[in-house]
Amino acid sequence: MELGNHIKELRSKMSMSQEVLAEKAYVSRQTISSWENDKSYPDVKSLMILSEIFEVSIDELVKGDIEKMKEIIRKEDQKKLQNYGYILFGLMLILMVSAIPLIKYLGLIGACIWGVFFIGTMIFSFKVEKFKKENSISTYREITEYMKGNRLNEIETAREDGKKIYQQVLSGVIAGLITLAIVLIIAYFLR
Repeated sequence: MELGNHIKELRSKMSMSQEVLAEKAYVSRQTISSWENDKSYPDVKSLMILSEIFEVSIDELVKGDIEKMKEIIRKEDQKKLQNYGYILFGLMLILMVSAIPLIKYLGLIGACIWGVFFIGTMIFSFKVEKFKKENSISTYREITEYMKGNRLNEIETAREDGKKIYQQVLSGVIAGLITLAIVLIIAYFLR
């Protein structure tokens, strides 16, 4: 990041030591050193204080770092979505496989355990959906492009919006068929 060099440069122009800057910014000298050596990044309050001390705008202070920060955030979000996908797949798999043994061998207690696990899985799936909505990714193409680090343009987004209803209906039908299959299998083993 460029902020560390920028802080050091502005501090030097004002003939200010790290100790003096630390005192004015209400932080330790070690904190100033960490910022200047890119070991840490100032929080928003510290950025505001630094911009006042150096008499520059926050935009000017963090010049060049904005795009790098956006890239870091985007990569973190991509990793988060990928991890959510793995976790949700694992939870759904466990949910399907555990139904029969729990109900057959533990009866009502097993059904209650399975129900609690089912509720937890659904809550997690809502969390994934919320994340997708916050990042404007809901169709399969939007998700795959997002995972590649790309965004769709306006025309492609409009086309994908038209597909959403069909994908939602298809997802609902598939979920219903899977649920029906699980119910039939449980009924078969419990008779």
